[in-house]
Amino acid sequence: MEDSQAHRLKKLDRENARLKKVVADLTLDKAILNEALTGKY
Repeated sequence: MEDSQAHRLKKLDRENARLKKVVADLTLDKAILNEALTGKY
């Protein structure tokens, strides 16, 4: 694997990890809001 490909792969891995965290945070926010709307708190 060339250096440029390895660098690109590392960059994509970091971006993927960041996006996974964003999805997890939004999923938690949605669950909290759903509980608040249904009165299960």
